[in-house]
Amino acid sequence: MATRQSHFRFLCGFVYIYFFAQAMSISLLALWLRSTLKLSGTETGIVFSANFIAAMCSQPVYGFVSDRVGTRRNILWTVAALVALSGAFFTLVYAPLLKLNILLGAAVGGLYLGITFIAGSYAIESYVDRIGRRDGFEYSRVRLWGSLGFASAALFSGRIYNVNPGINFALASAAGVLMLALLAVWRAGPPDAAVRARDGVRLAEAFALLRMRGFWRFMVFVLGVTNLYLVFDQQFPSYFASLFPDVQTGAAMFGYLNSTQIFLEAAGLFLAPLLVRRIGAKHGLLLAGSIMLVRIAGSGLAVGPLSISAMKLLHSVELPILAVSLFRYIARHFDNRFASTVYMVGVSFGHSLGLAALSPLAGVSYDRIGYPATYLAMAGMGLVFLVLSAIFLLPTPPETAADPVAPLAEPAK
Repeated sequence: MATRQSHFRFLCGFVYIYFFAQAMSISLLALWLRSTLKLSGTETGIVFSANFIAAMCSQPVYGFVSDRVGTRRNILWTVAALVALSGAFFTLVYAPLLKLNILLGAAVGGLYLGITFIAGSYAIESYVDRIGRRDGFEYSRVRLWGSLGFASAALFSGRIYNVNPGINFALASAAGVLMLALLAVWRAGPPDAAVRARDGVRLAEAFALLRMRGFWRFMVFVLGVTNLYLVFDQQFPSYFASLFPDVQTGAAMFGYLNSTQIFLEAAGLFLAPLLVRRIGAKHGLLLAGSIMLVRIAGSGLAVGPLSISAMKLLHSVELPILAVSLFRYIARHFDNRFASTVYMVGVSFGHSLGLAALSPLAGVSYDRIGYPATYLAMAGMGLVFLVLSAIFLLPTPPETAADPVAPLAEPAK
């Protein structure tokens, strides 16, 4: 029991620090690109698209490697080392390249940010879920510490940004160094059974997922619904700041609001498993998608800082339900040996695929018809896919057992 508790405590600390670094480095990325580097909405969309193309390429690799190495720490070492380099990358590499050549800068930045802070976050979450299944604790109980880490950074990231964005990036690097230090003293415990077995996950078996109808039913929700909120969130800080008398005030207020939202999100991650067990993972996904569409459409109808802030806070309800439901849906309908591959290919790769296509379109739309009209169009598109998801997602009955590592149902065909 003591060993399990030490694993739980380490993961809580590691995830807290990682998301602190993520918030310091990319939570105000759109604002940095537009106000500091003076990129247009279209150019910012190109940058975000490059980020997700790079993430899209790396996510299947992350997923397959995760299922191969199991509870070994290879991926954690890789991500931590990349985070430690973030300060130098943003100030010495990324900004100069974007000023020199937008396409070259977007490509190099996309490679780094995609692997480190986009695909990397999914890889860490998948690792947490794997350890939780081995040791008998709930994924969301660890993930809530990630929300607290993000919120802690967001609380003062806006004020620091107004002083010098380079300080934000330096703090992200310091967090990466601390992640490496924690890894140096932690022992993950014995490899899980899937890795000890000689018949572990093979590449051909991983590709077999693409022939499952249940996988593509799941992808209707991922591609058509969850992608929209990620596109919506990309340049939202810039729109939010524009509703204030000056950008500096808007950046500081966004930091405060973002912090409040994420502290509430952490509480939601503690409570969400109780709700999702009661209503089932499918209904949890549909509920999260419905809240998401209300938030996007409401932002398009908002008329000032107060109303748009209220819409932003809905994210603290939506995200915990979505995160818990995704892992429980995968656990219920897919072979546990492929849990990381399904998550990294289905959810993470699916997000990057959609975002790589949608980010430039959203950027052009912001420039041509404005943020409110674009948000209403996104909500309309999302409603169509939410209805399709209600039809295509496989039934998932409510759970009666409190055990988060209860036996799995038959894999999806």
